Amino acid sequence: MSAYQVCPVAKMEKLLLSTDGSEFSEGAIREAINLAKTCGSKLHVISVAVEPELREFADTYPLAATEKLEMATRQYLESLKERIEKEGVLCEILVARGKEPYQYIVDEAAKNNVEMIIMGRRGRTGLMRLMMGSVTAKTIGHAPCKVMVVPRYAKLNFERILIATDGSIFSELASREAISILKRTGGSLIALSVAKKDENLPVAKASVDMVRNTAEKEGIKIEALTLKGEPYEVIVKTAEQKNAGLIVVGSYGRTGIERLLMGSVTERVIGHAGCAVLVVRKP
Repeated sequence: MSAYQVCPVAKMEKLLLSTDGSEFSEGAIREAINLAKTCGSKLHVISVAVEPELREFADTYPLAATEKLEMATRQYLESLKERIEKEGVLCEILVARGKEPYQYIVDEAAKNNVEMIIMGRRGRTGLMRLMMGSVTAKTIGHAPCKVMVVPRYAKLNFERILIATDGSIFSELASREAISILKRTGGSLIALSVAKKDENLPVAKASVDMVRNTAEKEGIKIEALTLKGEPYEVIVKTAEQKNAGLIVVGSYGRTGIERLLMGSVTERVIGHAGCAVLVVRKP
């Protein structure tokens, strides 16, 4: 089944696309447009003109240069809006200017009551050695809604969804989301739990069994896997081997602390996965 024959979520009236105009945003732009078209969603698009971070530099940074940056950002968004509206999607753009882009993204999502934020894995300010940009990480950590991270070349589909679970409440919420999507799209589920050590295997198996029981009650075809290794490595490798079109994870895990931005496994999965990753947050 094509990824976009059916809207994967019942309520998807508003989506927020975050882009910085770099090539790393292209995957997110493409998939946001496709989702908005299929779901009949309004697409809000935000781009933040980032001011200099160093105080001593900011004091001497020419105001004209800052205004020029904001103008270039606006021109980029106007061009993107034209591209989006040609696809028949209702679009609204916002240019913001500041030092912490994630704050504007999160505020915009809350203000407009969007169901999902869609963004690239990293942006033009990210170092090549970093797998995920800080803006993406901070947005996920503070977002009031689900966040879908789309790597540059990833193409979203719902034929096979991989849910990574550790039995925590965060994984349970992610599992419910994955099952809900598959009930609408007709795809199949891969439930995976990874144990670092042999003594962790019983808990991992119990976590997978919880997902399997729920999926089978809902009539979802499921493959349940309990594997051993470094969690993020096994999750990413399994998604690739099973040709998953989407990985669904919770924002934290068993070892996560609520005050932290994001669980380390989730962060590493996003950083290394070849497909899109949907991060489901606790309401």
